[in-house]
Amino acid sequence: MDDQNLTEYERRRLENVRRNNEMMASLKLQSAAAALSAEAKRLRVELKSYKVSPKKKPKTESPIVIRRSLRTRGLPPDFSSENGLQDDFESKAPMSPSLPEGPKSPSLPEGPKSPSLPECPLSIRDRALLDKILGVSKQSHLKNSDLCSGDDEVHEKTPLNCLIKKESRGMVKSSVDLGSMTLNAESIARIMPCRIMNLRFFPCTDSTMTVAERDGHIGFLDVDCEAERDGIFLYQPHEHPVSGILIQEFSQSKIFTSCHGGSIRLMDAGKEVFDQIYSSESAIFSLSQRPDNVSSLYFGEGYGRLNLWDTRAKKNPSSSWTLHGYRINTIDFNINNPNIMATSSSDRTACIWDLRKIDSDKPETLKTVRHKKAVHSAYFSPTGSSLATTSVDNKVGLLGGANFEDLSMTYHENHTRRWISFFRAIWGWDDSYLFIGNMKRGVDVISTACRRTVMTLESANMSAVPWRFSAHPYKVGMLAGATAGGQIYLWKSC
Repeated sequence: MDDQNLTEYERRRLENVRRNNEMMASLKLQSAAAALSAEAKRLRVELKSYKVSPKKKPKTESPIVIRRSLRTRGLPPDFSSENGLQDDFESKAPMSPSLPEGPKSPSLPEGPKSPSLPECPLSIRDRALLDKILGVSKQSHLKNSDLCSGDDEVHEKTPLNCLIKKESRGMVKSSVDLGSMTLNAESIARIMPCRIMNLRFFPCTDSTMTVAERDGHIGFLDVDCEAERDGIFLYQPHEHPVSGILIQEFSQSKIFTSCHGGSIRLMDAGKEVFDQIYSSESAIFSLSQRPDNVSSLYFGEGYGRLNLWDTRAKKNPSSSWTLHGYRINTIDFNINNPNIMATSSSDRTACIWDLRKIDSDKPETLKTVRHKKAVHSAYFSPTGSSLATTSVDNKVGLLGGANFEDLSMTYHENHTRRWISFFRAIWGWDDSYLFIGNMKRGVDVISTACRRTVMTLESANMSAVPWRFSAHPYKVGMLAGATAGGQIYLWKSC
């Protein structure tokens, strides 16, 4: 800018700026400031180099779990997941959806002896139980012997074809009066510490029953005992939930029990022990026996496999068939034709088989009942002319006719809570009614003629949901119901 155009004030300001710059240059303040800044920076670097930083902990990387569906892995669907927990199944090893390998050869238990039935020395209570079981077995043996002809010899190790009659099975022809069935406060007993899985009356005129629960306990209840606790006996032969109880009608001193741990034990009242007679790596979900052969055991093992085992051989099962795609929940035989067998499975089907025509490679059914969800029971009626199935799809199936060709579905609310296992409808004392529990602490009665629930047994004394039942084979109107709290409710006909 031309100095001639500047005012006097601006010329003085520019002169002051020039003099200040010359003074600063003469003092060399800019170089001193740069040197001081460099020194400070050097000191900061040195101090930082001597600083000890804490050691960093190595990061533990959690494994990345990649969830893949069974469909993407090319595996068949798992039908158990849609139905929640199933009878507290505890496997000894993780089970995959594929069919497991065959079980190890059954053998007698190694190491310690089989658990004794009573504690040694025998107490008076244990001796009373054993004497009663032996007495009942003797009476039943003599009664069944009278049913055979004089030339026939009854022996518990031989097939008893002559005993396959309605009289020998304890079947009664009279129908029950539902209105007369009542539940009294004195007919309630808690005999188990937790959930009862199975219960069964002894097949005799006595009122003794045996029950089993999820921790492996086996209990006996003498209903006719007057004292409250003197009629209850409790033992623990298993370490896993008991899946089946089998009482031989022709030798009631021998009781078979199976469990999810893969073992079968024989309670022999004469020997006073629970002998382990079979062991497998796969779980056993069901146990049954043909009515004409006391030496054969049929049990559902692993994923849909049915085994036939001769108790006298003590070797591998004589026959084995893969009948279902998942666990077999129940096995039942027809009273009129023991070659006809019914099975229920969690693969959503219940099947009727002819044991004489089962091919080991491709078994073919005589009849298949399909449900939308798992089927937890399939039982023949007392006369063998009908079959009842129970499924989680809220249906009770009824099959009838000459060749079980007539099928009908009756609605019943079968959904239960987590602490209660699935309902199973059982037959009464004839082909007229089915009995099944409900979530309202009652017992629904389904009429086979009306194909619907016609009555509900209710009582103010019922404080829990009954979900397992057993009808006394010789006493019409005596119905036992078990709960998840270890209680037994006994309905009686007045």
